[in-house]
Amino acid sequence: MTWHRTRRPVGVLLALTAAGGLLISGCSAGSDGGSKAGDASYDRPGGDSAPMPAPGRSGGPGGRYDGEPREGEQDSREVAPDPDYLSTFALDVDTASYGYARRTLAEGRLPDPSTVRPEEFVNSFRQDYERPGGDGFTVTVDGARTDEEDWSLVRVGLATRSAEASGERAPAALTFVIDISGSMAEPGRLDLAQRSLGTMTDRLRDDDSVALVTFSDEAETVLPMTRLGGNRGEIHDAVDSLEPTDSTNLGAGVETGYETAVEGLREGATNRVVLLSDALANTGETEADAILERIAESRREHGITLFGVGVGSDYGDALMERLADKGDGHTVYVSDEKGAREVFCEQLPRNIELTARDAKAQVAFDPGTVAEFRLVGYDNRRVADEDFRDDRVDGGEVGPGHTVTALYAVRTRPGAGGHLATATVRWLDPGSRTPHEETGDLETDGLVDSVWRARRGLTVTATAAYFADALRSPDHRYSALPGAPGLGELSERARSLADRTEDEDVRELAEAIRAADRLD
Repeated sequence: MTWHRTRRPVGVLLALTAAGGLLISGCSAGSDGGSKAGDASYDRPGGDSAPMPAPGRSGGPGGRYDGEPREGEQDSREVAPDPDYLSTFALDVDTASYGYARRTLAEGRLPDPSTVRPEEFVNSFRQDYERPGGDGFTVTVDGARTDEEDWSLVRVGLATRSAEASGERAPAALTFVIDISGSMAEPGRLDLAQRSLGTMTDRLRDDDSVALVTFSDEAETVLPMTRLGGNRGEIHDAVDSLEPTDSTNLGAGVETGYETAVEGLREGATNRVVLLSDALANTGETEADAILERIAESRREHGITLFGVGVGSDYGDALMERLADKGDGHTVYVSDEKGAREVFCEQLPRNIELTARDAKAQVAFDPGTVAEFRLVGYDNRRVADEDFRDDRVDGGEVGPGHTVTALYAVRTRPGAGGHLATATVRWLDPGSRTPHEETGDLETDGLVDSVWRARRGLTVTATAAYFADALRSPDHRYSALPGAPGLGELSERARSLADRTEDEDVRELAEAIRAADRLD
């Protein structure tokens, strides 16, 4: 694991003295290959650290990149002059990792550590963050002390407007790309998809459109883009006719799906490809980057996003996750009727539209109060700090009704008080691509004395993060996060939290932790 230690060079100390205090601000974006927060400058023998350029600013695609903030923007160089004080990542609303881990544990197996992504565990739970009145985000920053001296967990919560407050949405043009390979014959795969799609067809509006593409060893457009109004029977017949056949040419399915989506493209509508598969590609192109390259033009020119739905006890997690991340979308995993109904009949229809494109977050920590920090998860979503306001750098796509949570382990300096951190989220308007920002901050006296006595949302976040980190550790028993209990104690705390909140999602978390403890 990587811990990020902040240093206070002489220039910073002088700036702090002159200013009489430090306001922290930051924001972030994510893409593979970007530098991790704090990786830009490490302490070296002799106390030297390599100089790094200050964070820059940018206009939109092809816009200026002169390093100067726009009117109303706060320059991160003024509040966090050393790059080590910044953490930048792209927003991610994926939840597939947690769903797949629960499925694996229910079958009596521990999940492969490589499939465990802590941010997807954390983002699988409802949060009570304040919602904005219109498009954009609210930013909530809170935290609590852990049982380990000077260590706290700091939560950054971002929320879009509620789906119910969205009003009349634009029509949707959805291209469903369905895996009908032989492995989809397993109960709970294709049959589950068919039932869910059938119910969803009845719930979509008359002015929405649906296309259907299937793939096994080859891909086929079973139904071109078709309006729901007056054609629901035809759509039901197409869904009911699906049968599992041969191998899994996922690349051909995605490529044909995007071609079908482009052919049926509707101006003014939300155009999206929905991929449903176990992602066990074994024929044709099987590498995510090569598949994405084939559909790059459709994604860039037409703004078609990808929504991945994973199924099956054996599941190609890495392939599906990368396709969604780089396809400007997100992934979920379903294993039963309840989960499928929630995804297809509630989440998808409700969150068809987008409220933010290329959304990034950046957190700036106060060097006067913070000694070191670690972002929990988001390993493949981190971005170079200086790319935060470069709107050419890819971020995440977020719709209405979403919340995004990031958790940090933070060691404060003994006895230090005052400003601890400020988080900034930056996003582009989906239509005009105009950039916007919103910020929130946290003081040390805002830290609750214990994560186990914090508000429900923060305690649930900590529990989910401890669980994910434990599953990623070599022996599956002890988390690398500060103040982490063993799985046995964590199970008891989760069960107590479920009883106190009467929250079914938390109860399912407690059951998963208990199952992991028994298997360990």
